[in-house]
Amino acid sequence: MTEAADSLLSVKNLSIDFGTPRGALHALRGVELEVPKGRIMGLVGESGCGKSTLAFSLAGLLPSNGRVAGGAILLNGEDVTKMSERELRDIRGRRVSMIFQDPMTALNPVATIGRQMLDIQYRDAGGKAEKRRRAAEMLDRVGIPDAAAQLAAYPHQFSGGMRQRVCIAMALLTKPDLLIADEPTTALDATLEVQIIELLRELQQEMGCAIVFVSHHLGTVAELCDDVTVMYAGEMVERGTVRDVFHNPAHPYTQALLECDPARIKDATRQLPTIPGTLPDLVRVPPGCIFRNRCEHAWERCATEHPPHYAASGPRHVASCHLLDKEGTA
Repeated sequence: MTEAADSLLSVKNLSIDFGTPRGALHALRGVELEVPKGRIMGLVGESGCGKSTLAFSLAGLLPSNGRVAGGAILLNGEDVTKMSERELRDIRGRRVSMIFQDPMTALNPVATIGRQMLDIQYRDAGGKAEKRRRAAEMLDRVGIPDAAAQLAAYPHQFSGGMRQRVCIAMALLTKPDLLIADEPTTALDATLEVQIIELLRELQQEMGCAIVFVSHHLGTVAELCDDVTVMYAGEMVERGTVRDVFHNPAHPYTQALLECDPARIKDATRQLPTIPGTLPDLVRVPPGCIFRNRCEHAWERCATEHPPHYAASGPRHVASCHLLDKEGTA
């Protein structure tokens, strides 16, 4: 998708398994991803498709029953999957930061905002006064009024939107190369969501970091992101620029997702469109195309042959669908 020299994050054929009483659940399989420096990559797909699993694996934050079954996660050429726990701690909060989904539980309820913002600077130079100054400046930058005084406040004294601003300030305080945002607007109302999206865009342009933005909200991704990766049942089914993917969706799953977007429905209706069927069993992954049982375009080849990444409408636009090969556009 991009030249290796321009890529900050490169995910190569990544597979993640989780141990369950029924056997290994193959949560991610053969995921390929490129995030260039200074760009924003959106990860979209329905619940259970593997977005958050991929996001957490990028920072080495898999739970105890999760393991990397194959592939690599290269951050500036260094493989995160091969790092020790100490090496992972060294990159978290410095080269990689994360904004979690729920601002209500992401902060320590018994520590002040100032204490938490000082704690994450433990590797930075400067005394306590200098670190408090940096913390107050970042709180002010994310739009929290009277920032210096708010350092003495506790999380429960902030609204949900303000807590999320604090989380963003903490994530960006160490000026990371890569910011991972795991559905950071899900718990917020529509007005606050717009404000947070505008804030992220401004801060990204100012600091130049790359962002992996996880969301199920297609409109938010279209507004914020440069590129988009569509996930389905643990696989990357389509990837490209936002313009290519949203204007010329090549995979039937992407097309179905866009048809279900309420913002695209022009006529008044009491029944929103849905994608028939359910996600497949990832303990016993079916052969062929993973979307076959829910796809109205499926044909014989889809039942036996797993589709590779075919070229689609643009030079960086690919999709995993045999129809592209059948139509001679691969």
